[in-house]
Amino acid sequence: MTVQANLRLLTYSQEIIDGQPIYVSSNSLPVKALNYEPAGHAFHDVVLKLLGYEDNEVSDDNEQTAEDAERKYAPSFDSYSSKGKKKSGGSTQQDHYALLGLSHLRYLATEEQIRKSYRETALKYHPDKQAALLLAEETEAAKQAKKDEIESHFKSIQEAYEVLIDPVKRRIYDSTDEFDDEIPTDCAVQDFFTVFGPAFMRNGRWSVNQSVPSLGDDKTPLKEVDDFYNFWYTFKSWREFPHADEFDLEQAESRDHKRWMERQNAKLTEKARKEENARIRTLVDNAYKRDPRIQRRKEEEKAEKQRKKEAKFLAKKLQEEEAIRLAEEEKRRKEEEEKRAAQVAQQQKKVKEKEKKLLRKERSRLRTLSGPVISQSLLDLSEENVENLCSSLDIEQLRNICDKMEGKTGMELAKVLWDAQESSHSDRKHQECNKTAQQNGSTAANVTIPLSNLQKKERPWSKDEIELLRKGVLKYPKGTSRRWEVISDYIGTQRSVEEILKATKTILLQKPDSAKAFDSFLEKRKPAQAIASPLSTREELVGVSSKKPEDNVAINGNLDVPSVGQNVNNQTPSDSSANGIPSTSEQDDWSAIQERALVQALKTFPKETSQRWERVAAAIPGKTVNQCKKKFTSMKESFRNKKNAA
Repeated sequence: MTVQANLRLLTYSQEIIDGQPIYVSSNSLPVKALNYEPAGHAFHDVVLKLLGYEDNEVSDDNEQTAEDAERKYAPSFDSYSSKGKKKSGGSTQQDHYALLGLSHLRYLATEEQIRKSYRETALKYHPDKQAALLLAEETEAAKQAKKDEIESHFKSIQEAYEVLIDPVKRRIYDSTDEFDDEIPTDCAVQDFFTVFGPAFMRNGRWSVNQSVPSLGDDKTPLKEVDDFYNFWYTFKSWREFPHADEFDLEQAESRDHKRWMERQNAKLTEKARKEENARIRTLVDNAYKRDPRIQRRKEEEKAEKQRKKEAKFLAKKLQEEEAIRLAEEEKRRKEEEEKRAAQVAQQQKKVKEKEKKLLRKERSRLRTLSGPVISQSLLDLSEENVENLCSSLDIEQLRNICDKMEGKTGMELAKVLWDAQESSHSDRKHQECNKTAQQNGSTAANVTIPLSNLQKKERPWSKDEIELLRKGVLKYPKGTSRRWEVISDYIGTQRSVEEILKATKTILLQKPDSAKAFDSFLEKRKPAQAIASPLSTREELVGVSSKKPEDNVAINGNLDVPSVGQNVNNQTPSDSSANGIPSTSEQDDWSAIQERALVQALKTFPKETSQRWERVAAAIPGKTVNQCKKKFTSMKESFRNKKNAA
């Protein structure tokens, strides 16, 4: 293009003048030009032609030069065809955007811009419009070659339009368009935004959601920073990954062959998609590790965590120091109390020793003053009477008597001793009467005695009370309202809550070993009287029973009782068994010793003991398990009847 310098109406960048392609990238949607159309070479040429500054020859040369430039991006139609079993990786893909004159917009070009550019390009390079070029050729072969070239170029323009106007084909083509996949790996802190910002902007073109957040700067709020990284960690790409070795489904020989091709193509696509996701993830990880805003937040969180840890450690240390201080104060207080108690005890000890010393002194004084009376045996007073006075009277009484005896002799001295002895006897009798009256007082007086005075004296726990306490603790477990008062009412022996708590901690915790309970029972059992055993022979029963009538006769006098021997000889099979075992009526008779043995066995073997009734029956000679159970039932009913009657 030859243009006069003083008539240049437009300004061009150096790339346009040199004929180099311009690459433009952005993370925003293309802006659609409404009624405005940018002025370019064609507009400039038209202006120059209208003004008469450029002749037709120069214009033809320029058109030829433009055609040559466009032809560089337009390979032959045969080489562009993708019809084959595999897409050839060695062939060069034509630039559709360059064919339509949209090299400066590329993937940013809108559908309207593509349609308009296609109309202009098709009108310009239609074979009918290129007839002048055929006339310029001299030979028929050159004309035919030129004609084929024009048709091939026009077909390439049509194919470019078909690819770019179809959204699916255009997405595939844009995915294979020239793109910088480089990922920044390292940078200085101050260069973070200048290095990683363009990388994120460059890869944002593949996002399904086109509202791609910006990386921001050093002053961006942390909430926006978190939103940015959340977006990129969940990044979804629309980028397609056509592989060079993909199979062409149109060349499939059968349905199975086509499905096999689809599976192979899907494997290649999935592999490429995983690689793309890994590349994006690497970009985000590198940026997250080196983001100064994230690093500052991590340092702040670490400092806050360290501060809380130190505060917790300091609080724990202060708490331990406070506990030590309280323990030391408690120790000092106890030591002071013990010291004061020791001083009080020492003083009391000194007072008691002083009183004992004074008492010994007064007793010695009384013995000295009563010496003449004892030696003369006045009023039948002896040394024993004086010793009784010394042991029964206190210091004040002894001092009063000694003061009265001072300066007196003979009968007067003896009379003072006699009066003191009579006074001591009368006081002793009065005290004994009061004690007897307290012990043998009326029922009304006994009822008026407060229970608190009785409860002050600790009563020993009987076995029945211990058993009732154990059952009450099991019957009223933890969580029962007013548990210990309810257990006290259950025992029914007017035991206070304090006594029940003390017994629970001391007596119930000393549980006997159930495994050795039966052995200990046999060791402690007293020898019982001889009881007729079910295994006794007939002769033994006759011999034992023959003695009883004689004893009864001796006791009851003329009581006429037939002999046991006759009863044995005259008994029927229904009265006794063949082996001499007593009848059921005889077995149901329980002696006092057997009843005591049953009660003791029931206490020894509590309810939770395994094989309880077998052990109880073994402890009672001559009784079976059923008899023991029957007797226990009757005793329980009798006890309840007595309790209800009371």
